Amino acid sequence: MTDTYRAQGSFFGRRKGHKLRSHQSDLIAQLLPHLAIELADPAPDDLRTLFDPPVEAVRLEIGFGGGEHLVAEATAHPHIGFIGCEPYVNGMAKILAQIETHNIGNIRLVAGDAAELLAWVPPQSLTRIDLIHPDPWPKRRHWKRRFVQDATIAAMARALVADGEFRFVCDIDDYVAWTLAHLLRAPQFAWLAERADDWREPWPNYTMTRYGRKATREGRRASYLRFGRVSNT
Repeated sequence: MTDTYRAQGSFFGRRKGHKLRSHQSDLIAQLLPHLAIELADPAPDDLRTLFDPPVEAVRLEIGFGGGEHLVAEATAHPHIGFIGCEPYVNGMAKILAQIETHNIGNIRLVAGDAAELLAWVPPQSLTRIDLIHPDPWPKRRHWKRRFVQDATIAAMARALVADGEFRFVCDIDDYVAWTLAHLLRAPQFAWLAERADDWREPWPNYTMTRYGRKATREGRRASYLRFGRVSNT
């Protein structure tokens, strides 16, 4: 695991925000190697074996930010394994502090590209993928950088079990429309909304993130989209 951290050292340098406190730096150097998934190694046939004690299923959160939602889910579901993918070193430091404080054992971390992680995992190995308040890349010339693209939708479909879910939360109307357009034309997924409140209101037991609370204060209303993996495609 030490090699994982060393290989990604330059990456951290590029994606670092404010200077880390001493203890945060210690967590990156000492705790992260024990929790980091090494994408350079072959993936196990069963992702559940990444966790000890064993878990019943594995879920992924892409871009977990400060980790509020991921930590809440992992704490509420101790028999599920969670993989968190976050390229921002300050976010990684924040979740490591929470993992240490609460002694959370069912989270594994990837400090890198979620597209690479999706290509690495075995087919039909995840029960759910969450993408919550992603960077919207609002300028047209940057839209190709949005995570939701035809290629990543196909990668998620490959990684999800039949009847698995992709959940998306965003307060930027343009990105919500973009995501709906891409997912509705994807035969591997079905939008699960039956009424307006299904996308206007969070699903039960949803943990609001710091960014979500900020968006609400600033008058932006989020949409909560759920898409089911169609089993016959």
